[in-house]
Amino acid sequence: MFPVIFRVLKAYAPYITLPAAAMVGIIGYNIENWVSDKYTPYQESISKKRSERLLENELNGIDESLKEKKFVAKSVFDKNLSPSLQENK
Repeated sequence: MFPVIFRVLKAYAPYITLPAAAMVGIIGYNIENWVSDKYTPYQESISKKRSERLLENELNGIDESLKEKKFVAKSVFDKNLSPSLQENK
């Protein structure tokens, strides 16, 4: 009996799995829609944030040149360095 059932399932697998996958997708989509927060806070664009930061730096007299590179580690080993391994700076 099982070989016959398995043969039928094998022959009609696309017709069985597609509706099952669609139902799982629809149910998951609706659960996610009910659970998730629909409010997304407004964020300014990156270009606007950059222009405001540059304007603020210009007004405060802060000139960060790329020659100094304060924001870049000197070597790969300086990134995410444990406090116990850092030199006293």
